[in-house]
Amino acid sequence: MQERSNMKVAGGLQEDGIVIGNTYDKYGSRNPVVRYLMKGYEESLNEMVDFVKPESIHEVGCGEGYWSLKWLEKGIATRGSDFSKIVIDMARSNARERGLPDENFVAKDIYDLDPGDDKANLVVCCQVLEHLERPDDALMVLQRIASPYLIICVPCEPKWSFLNMARGKYWADMGNTPGHIQRWSKKEFVKLAARYFDVVKVNSPLPWTMLLCKTRQ
Repeated sequence: MQERSNMKVAGGLQEDGIVIGNTYDKYGSRNPVVRYLMKGYEESLNEMVDFVKPESIHEVGCGEGYWSLKWLEKGIATRGSDFSKIVIDMARSNARERGLPDENFVAKDIYDLDPGDDKANLVVCCQVLEHLERPDDALMVLQRIASPYLIICVPCEPKWSFLNMARGKYWADMGNTPGHIQRWSKKEFVKLAARYFDVVKVNSPLPWTMLLCKTRQ
């Protein structure tokens, strides 16, 4: 059974006009539909991480640190970054509450990441690219810091929007979540990733597309 995560979450806060972190504790939700969807997401992500068996992880867009903290607790050298100083402060607080080092979390924009400081055996960038005006530029940055693996995940359209409308949300925007300025089907997202990486594995935990990629030698 999924346990409540007891995380500090942003809860809809904005920074520079952008919604940051999680609007609610989706990993600790008691809603049976949310629990079902997040179970599939977690299983898919865990499967890919277990496949890589990384010595180091950099989670880009780590939010309040849910996954980075899990990997730190497993003894994996993990770094988390996010553009938002507010949400990084929350990640650091969540780390301290668990007796984990808070210096592993840094406020840094995805476009400013560099191999000298930010390279890792596995880079994880989930539910980030759909928010970016320049996803191709972001993928080129991820290409430079993934050594050699990358996990990326975005909402799968139009399934994501259909599910939003089914629960009565965002009808005026045809189900598109506020802040999502990029929308990809599974086929479109695989094609985008393949411009920059070899796509090793494609998972489809409803309603996302999750890819395990490897940098080309």
